[in-house]
Amino acid sequence: MKRIVLAVLLIAGVQMAEAKVNTKVEQAVKGSFAKVDTIEPKRLILTKAQLAKVQKAAKAKLETKVYRYYLFKSGGTVVGYGVLIARKVRTKKATVLYAFTPEGILKFAEIMAFGEPPEYIPNDTWMGQFKEKSANAPLKIGGDVPTISGATLSARSITDGARVARAIFQYAIKQ
Repeated sequence: MKRIVLAVLLIAGVQMAEAKVNTKVEQAVKGSFAKVDTIEPKRLILTKAQLAKVQKAAKAKLETKVYRYYLFKSGGTVVGYGVLIARKVRTKKATVLYAFTPEGILKFAEIMAFGEPPEYIPNDTWMGQFKEKSANAPLKIGGDVPTISGATLSARSITDGARVARAIFQYAIKQ
């Protein structure tokens, strides 16, 4: 059964890698990375060792081993990376794109999909605090990332997702 599931995931990954990049992803990236001419979607399946490293570094439990990420290129040179993280907020998921420079600086976090009611969506000002975060910023709710009154679960989910994305970038993508 596990082999069948893995085969389906690999086939889907190949098909998705050939698919066109989501317009919303393209808009978010081109607004933050100058001269990006290619966005390459990729699929990642974490090994057991990578999973353990990522969970330890992120200080957060991972819900899956399968992730979508992107290479942002300009003239064939990689100028950035994006990691999509989908995490449960209350009962529904939020999907956020976290973008990094090759040096590991978190350029931005952009909400791609949000299943919870609209009043729980963090505003642009709050999301803006994820811009230009250094590679060693703690990304801790209540620390360098303030909570949001009335949307604490959203804030926690997005902040935890930022640490997970950074750890995936460090231990599985950038290596």
